[in-house]
Parts: sequence; C-alpha cells; structure tokens
Amino acid sequence: MPSPSSALPSPLAASLSAPASLSTPPSRSTLHSRSTVIAELRAAGCVFAEDEADLLLSTARTPDELAAMVERRVIGLPLEHVVGWAEFYGLRVTVDPGVFVPRRRTEFLVGQAVGLGLRAAERTGRPPVVVDLCCGSGAVGAVLADALGRVELYAADIEPAAVRCARRNVVPAGGEVYEGDLFDALPTGLRGRIDVLVANVPYVPTEEVGLLPPEAREYEPLVALDGGADGLDVLRRVTAAAPQWLAPGGHLLVETSERQARQAVEAFTRNGLLPTVTDSEELYATVIIGTRPAEGHITAGRRAKQEVAGAS
Repeated sequence: MPSPSSALPSPLAASLSAPASLSTPPSRSTLHSRSTVIAELRAAGCVFAEDEADLLLSTARTPDELAAMVERRVIGLPLEHVVGWAEFYGLRVTVDPGVFVPRRRTEFLVGQAVGLGLRAAERTGRPPVVVDLCCGSGAVGAVLADALGRVELYAADIEPAAVRCARRNVVPAGGEVYEGDLFDALPTGLRGRIDVLVANVPYVPTEEVGLLPPEAREYEPLVALDGGADGLDVLRRVTAAAPQWLAPGGHLLVETSERQARQAVEAFTRNGLLPTVTDSEELYATVIIGTRPAEGHITAGRRAKQEVAGAS
C-alpha cells in the first residue's frame, strides 16, 4: 500500500508521470496520429507523454477506443486503469477500474515471499500453502504462483471489485479468491496450515491520505489506502490473528514504511511472532517478516515458563 512520504510510481508507470492538471477532453475525431496523442497528453501534464502515447496506441484496437483512453488519461485516471493491466514482477496482471494498482515497491515484498515459499517447499516436501490477504487485484498471489510453480494458493479482499478482478488473475493460476474481512474470508481449514502469508495492508495514516497523488486518492478504494490514526490499525489486526493461521515455522510478510517499522515490530513481537526487518533502498521499501516458532520452540518456551512459575 502507498506511503504519502515515499510515493513511488506503480510498475506500469515506473518511468511515466501522472497528469499534473486537468485539461479539456480531446475531440474523438482528432485522435488519429501519434503526434496528436502526444500533444493531448503533454497538455494534460504528462511528462513522459511520448511513452504513454506509444502504450495507448499499441493497446487501443480502434480510433474510438484510443480517443476514449486518451480522454480518461487526460482527466487523471491511473494509466493502469486506462489500459486495464499492470506489469508487476515481470508478469502482466489485470487491473480493473476502482481497484488498487500494484506498486513497484511491493515487488520487494514478493521477492522475499518467493524465497520463503521455495524454502518451505524444500523443508516440507509439498507445495507451499500461500495466502494473499488484502489482495487487491491479486497481483501478488498471481506472481507467487508463477514464481513458485507448485503452490496451494488462496487470496482474499473486502472490496467486491477487487475480488472480481483478483479472480481474473488468481483463478487461472490455480488459486481461489474469497470476499470478506481479513481472515474471516478464508476457509477455516487453513488454520495452522499457511506457510507464507502475505498481507499488503493499508498503512497510510488517516490524516495523510489527502497527501497522496490524486490518482490514488480519487480512483483507488479508501479501504486500500487508509491504515487508521497511525497507519497500523489493520497491521495490528493481522498480526494478532496470524499465529492461529500460520503453520509452525510459517511466515507473515507485511509492507510498511521505515518510520512505522519500530511500532510494527512491537505488534509482531507482542503476538508471538519472531520479527525480521528488511528493506530496499532502490525501491524505498520496508518489509517485516514475522515467523511463527516451530513446534519444538513453542513447547520449550512453554516448559521454561512453567518451570519459572513453579520455582516462584
């Protein structure tokens, strides 16, 4: 989820700029040449108008469709919503209007999850059980299925539009998508079985949502952006319930901001997860990985507590 103080462009627009201002929608009859499309986009404030024009020209199937795409981009819609897809971790994923656009920084979280999924498969000798919580378009889950090969994949989101979009990305990859509030959406049979739980929770403090780029705050669902007073409300709910759903030795991965990392780690620790903080300077990304202790460690810990209680 985005951070207002560190807003990196989304994957498709990684080298493109959003329109800086509104412009009068172009006449459909004039949009038949590359130079005209570039002029319309540049007038709307698109810094990389040439690149965007080439993308729109290659995507549109008819002149009328091209005109409609340029019009939507000129009024400020995210480029991914205009063309209907995003490039994410080397995979093209469907992104419907009104659905959270996967951010390039989240590719760092995916890379961490891929490594943990591969190790889980090696450790258990079976396909890892992977859950993409707060899945949005389902981009993270779809990419994990593509990277891991054999995987038992589930995804969930509270937004109906996101669930519909995620099914278009996750179901072809062999996964299942559910609608509901966090863990309430998941089959109860997953309790204690999840090897890799990725939760791309919202972490923008409520008072800072207004600082996000217009593309985000006007065209993406608020529930995917607003993380509460300090940005960590949803993260705390996820860390509180995650130990019941993770397999012994399973991992919870959450993206947050560098300034929120200390408080986030406290939430992981308070709920019995062993936290590791990792970051990428290149992508300006911070990911916290919380591991549920293996059964042997849990038993040893309980025995030690009992011995201390008995001696007191």
